[in-house]
Amino acid sequence: MLTLRQIEVIRAIMVTGTVGGAARLLNVSSPGVSRVMKHAETSVGVKLFSRKGGRYSPTPQANAIFSQINGVYDKIEDLQFVISRIQRGAETELKIGSVPSIANIMVPRAIADLRKALPNLLIEVDILKIEDAADYLLLGKGELVALSYKLDHAMLAIEPLARGRLKCIVPEGHPLARRTRVTTDEIVKYPLIGVDPNDPYGKIMAGLFASHALHYEVTIRARFGSTVCELVSHGLGIAIVDEFTLAADQWPRLRVLDIAEPTVFQTYIAHRKDVPLSSHGARFVTALRGQMETAARSRPPRKK
Repeated sequence: MLTLRQIEVIRAIMVTGTVGGAARLLNVSSPGVSRVMKHAETSVGVKLFSRKGGRYSPTPQANAIFSQINGVYDKIEDLQFVISRIQRGAETELKIGSVPSIANIMVPRAIADLRKALPNLLIEVDILKIEDAADYLLLGKGELVALSYKLDHAMLAIEPLARGRLKCIVPEGHPLARRTRVTTDEIVKYPLIGVDPNDPYGKIMAGLFASHALHYEVTIRARFGSTVCELVSHGLGIAIVDEFTLAADQWPRLRVLDIAEPTVFQTYIAHRKDVPLSSHGARFVTALRGQMETAARSRPPRKK
């Protein structure tokens, strides 16, 4: 039986017509090509080539073998092509879900990193409410979900993603705008634009005020951090939002202040326990974690 290496050498001789040409095509030595060809002839028990004027021509007995070799080699090339496309991300897709606070800025940055290695990977992104994450995974709608809090479910694996902090944002010209750091008792002096207190970040905010027995007034409530930022930029109040939403620094009329009290929160990746992450999914998680950790370490300079 012929080996794949023998098939490769025989075809190279067929294509080039000489041992030297086959050696150059395969980037090997001519004696090596000759040895492989002789072993191949011994294996099949038929003389494969006749030599005339320094050129090698298939013998009549070997014509049927050569037609099969061409077919085998074509299949090998097809296999290599498919493998190469898979390595580049073609013929596959990655479906991911994320809560808005991570999806708006961090997920696109992670996808940009992933795209460099997998330019042909089809990626589908769904922005989810937290309460929809479990069904999204269990019904097979996506492979993983980025979450802003730890979801407890017997069929889901939950892995830490990155830590972040809440920040106070105020419009330019506000009495707090020249500050770099504020306390909760200073924040409650002003009307607040808030998220739902049942939202993970809303719970942290409500907990901050409750722990200091502070009454606060929410004059406008919005679900998404990006909406809150836009409302604050129009001078409609101040707010507490997560730093991942602020990472794009796309609201020039906002001033971002540190909060004196602890506001650290943990984000997570969720996926099904019975289905391990694909290689593409794992690479995406690595890219997302890296982008979020970078955002958490850096803080844009305070605008003046």
